[in-house]
Amino acid sequence: MYDTRGARSSARARASAAVLGAAALLLAGCSSSDGDRAAGATITQQPRSADPFWVNPDSTAARRLAAYEKAGKKTEAAQIRKIAEQPTGEWIGPENPEREARGFTEAAEKSDRTALLVLYDIPHRDCGQYSQGGAADGNAYRAWIDGVARGIGDRPATVVLEPDAVLHLADGCTPDQFHEERYDLLKGAVAKLKSLKNTKVYLDAGNVGWGHPDQIVQPLRQAGIDRADGFAVNVSNFYSTEDSIAYGKQLSAKVGGKHFVVDTSRNGNGPYTGGDPAEKWCNPPGRALGATPTTKTTDPLVDAYLWVKRPGESDGTCKGGPKAGQWWASYALALARNSK
Repeated sequence: MYDTRGARSSARARASAAVLGAAALLLAGCSSSDGDRAAGATITQQPRSADPFWVNPDSTAARRLAAYEKAGKKTEAAQIRKIAEQPTGEWIGPENPEREARGFTEAAEKSDRTALLVLYDIPHRDCGQYSQGGAADGNAYRAWIDGVARGIGDRPATVVLEPDAVLHLADGCTPDQFHEERYDLLKGAVAKLKSLKNTKVYLDAGNVGWGHPDQIVQPLRQAGIDRADGFAVNVSNFYSTEDSIAYGKQLSAKVGGKHFVVDTSRNGNGPYTGGDPAEKWCNPPGRALGATPTTKTTDPLVDAYLWVKRPGESDGTCKGGPKAGQWWASYALALARNSK
């Protein structure tokens, strides 16, 4: 098996945690243009010129920050603030896609920012790993995408579409009998989302460690990359920004010069090289926060550095971690302490 599961882990993590995101919808009517005091901690939006993405003032990290401040734990609070004040992906849950998408995009619009959404509900998801599941069937998935689209409406949104879904078609992890339907679902999702006025869509395209760009070119084409704004690399993984850009540029040259985004949420120290290679994607020790989200990147093909994976949430029950998507305080603090 290729090293693909860094994406799944956060994706699986996100899938588990996405349901919790519904609570964040309560803040939709409470967002200000510059900052909020949610859960007791003041959270400020980043400068729009460099980072136009919305910071959720009621995120798990923001709540943990508030708890540390209330307890007088200034050192811990200072570390977690590094996470809480950056925009991270909002992973839409399976139950209320329209309500969640509307809540996040409305809150972002009120702050004059763009919502960053991650969609991860494809049927037969994650090859039976930590985030297995997804929509019950193709019709359920189409209805879910329709709900997300209604929730977004004309408001600005950047969408990372289905971490690992294309990759698992390319690496053989997804059984052959599901391939045709998955391509149809992905192509339909791209078309539906791109019919919206202010939505950008990036199909997930794997990472440096899983294989060669040639292996995913045709799957991306069949999944609708021609209509998408581009693709995403390193989702929930740890490969360096430099290596991820090199991978992305190789792939871009093969899919019509499409632009791409890089997940830099936890790649500050690069990939983990010790322990079991099969699980180097799952809660590896010694990692660090990477470059903060921005549209001011080092390459014209790179539209943004994003924190698609939410730092501090577990990749799964490995290395002593809680279930995928649950907050792991010690790991979050380590990521922040190790950051440059």
